[in-house]
Amino acid sequence: MVDHFRPGILGWVLGDHSAETFQPLWEIVALWKCYFYVTDGWKVYPNFIPDGDQIVSKTYMTRVEGENTRLRHDLARLKRKTLCYSKSEIMLGHSVKLLIHAS
Repeated sequence: MVDHFRPGILGWVLGDHSAETFQPLWEIVALWKCYFYVTDGWKVYPNFIPDGDQIVSKTYMTRVEGENTRLRHDLARLKRKTLCYSKSEIMLGHSVKLLIHAS
């Protein structure tokens, strides 16, 4: 989760592409009372985002993709097919927290 007016990552979760994974992140984001949400059209968003508040746009997702790229570049655990690939979700979570905090 990013804010287009501030640098850095505002919220994140580890998990698959299910509603159960998105639920804890949405609980944080819903408190912000945003007027609209720019998304990539993930199929679970309509279950959470009110009708008319979602804008699906690849163009405006570049900030999110840029942060994802930076994480993968700086954190070897997020790269596939390497010896550093993280098998422990707990350790992966701690590594992401450290990287975000240090940024």
